Amino acid sequence: MAAQSCGCRTLSLFRPEFEYIDRTETSVRYLEHGWPTELCRWHSHPEYELHLIMATRGEAFIGDFIGPFEPGGLYLTGPDVPHNWVTMDRPETEPVALRDMVIQFSQDSIDHLTRAFPEFAQMRPMWDLARAGIRFEGFDPTFARGHFQRIRDTRGAERIAAFLRLLVRIDEHAEKRPLSVVRVVRPEGSAKQSRIATVIDHITQNYAEDLSLQQMAEMAGMSATAFSRNFQKATGSRFVEFVNRVRIAQACILLSATDEPVSGICFDTGFQNLANFNRRFLKMKQVTPSAYRASMRAGLMQKWKGTE
Repeated sequence: MAAQSCGCRTLSLFRPEFEYIDRTETSVRYLEHGWPTELCRWHSHPEYELHLIMATRGEAFIGDFIGPFEPGGLYLTGPDVPHNWVTMDRPETEPVALRDMVIQFSQDSIDHLTRAFPEFAQMRPMWDLARAGIRFEGFDPTFARGHFQRIRDTRGAERIAAFLRLLVRIDEHAEKRPLSVVRVVRPEGSAKQSRIATVIDHITQNYAEDLSLQQMAEMAGMSATAFSRNFQKATGSRFVEFVNRVRIAQACILLSATDEPVSGICFDTGFQNLANFNRRFLKMKQVTPSAYRASMRAGLMQKWKGTE
């Protein structure tokens, strides 16, 4: 059986055109949520977002990046970078009380901070990387959670001090992996943003179905040419490439978490024949599906041995 994808109701890219974050009372916004939730969706906003995963496994969608996430993952997305973390390892009937801890802050705040304290200019390379999305590889999740909790539990100047301490620590972290190859820009026009977002949500939730460019263009209310152009602007990928990446990402989950034959996973994830599936998988992952499964299981066994 295929792993369950996030069943959150489809919302537009900017709820509906734009996600407004009220910063009139605080320059650093903290929020946390469980799963499933309407907050789990493909969306973007002008603020930076520092995102700590507390529970579940699945696929992270950040700009044109699609890759696995797990508890302890720490991410930073820059202004207007679309993102979503889609839980795939459990059905909605098994809700999670706390899946995400989130901190949001603006470019204006960073600019004011740097003007007031020039020493913070050393963080500019991190802000540049964040425009492609960053995953902080190997960052201590216990340490990260403690800092997020301090920001959550404080107000006023104490919250800002806790926030700045966290920024210093993540900036010092050596393993910053940029994620999105293409730095995403907004499609022109909020109506187009909303319609493209609806299609993206449909793809990520219905990847196993027949998804033709013409059908998706009709869903977006655009000609095929206009849809192709706006879809690539929104995701950084051509339509067919994006669909295949979503399907291969789901295949990786199934190869890692189930004993289902490769041929069954091929059809479960929307590919019409095994030869095409193997060819696409090899191109994206540089290994065959069987080799990927073997390497993932070998790595898992090594983790188990390390905990004994």
